[in-house]
Amino acid sequence: MITLSAAGHPPLAVRAPSADDQAEMVFVAVWKSRFCAAAAGKQADGWLSHFLGRAVRLVYLDDPTRREVDQEYGAPGDRVSFADGYPLLLTSTGSLQVLGRWLIEGGHEPVPMNRFRPNVVIDGAPAWAEDSWRRIRIGSVTFRVVKPCGRCQVTTIDQATAERGRQPLALLGQRRRFGQQLVFGQNMIPDTPGSIRVGDPVRVLEDSGPRTPPISP
Repeated sequence: MITLSAAGHPPLAVRAPSADDQAEMVFVAVWKSRFCAAAAGKQADGWLSHFLGRAVRLVYLDDPTRREVDQEYGAPGDRVSFADGYPLLLTSTGSLQVLGRWLIEGGHEPVPMNRFRPNVVIDGAPAWAEDSWRRIRIGSVTFRVVKPCGRCQVTTIDQATAERGRQPLALLGQRRRFGQQLVFGQNMIPDTPGSIRVGDPVRVLEDSGPRTPPISP
């Protein structure tokens, strides 16, 4: 169940479609992935369309087996819902602090963590330590750290005001270029289902050492 709410609009509770609902199936696309998802219903569509000022639909991935992760980095059976490409994105406060210092040194304002939209934020690790992690445990759940996250223009948009700028993408291009990607954060895949909570301890199970190219000082 989710609740749609916004100033000047009555809230609307929307239940996730189930097999018993015989929901309409809608063809959707997430980057190169093409698959079907269940429609949440006309009420949800109408609420969102009125708020956004254009016709949109709300859908739910009722069957998670319909979309698998890129098999170059995942394993058979690894799945992802509507996320960018992988189930989870990890960042660290240590890396954000160094990025902020670089921005200040260049005469720019530091950016908050929400520019990178992570699922998991690690505190207490050295800056860029996550670049070499391959497997970690958070609480009782283990994760494979499979791929650096190449960043896009969304990182330059203030998440509160929608104002656009050039940073931090321009600086990542100078300091954090890995091949064709400007990297901040790491994509993760859980080994098993489970729950993690704020404050859970993090243990590095496998570390490959620094990646190439070396991190800029």
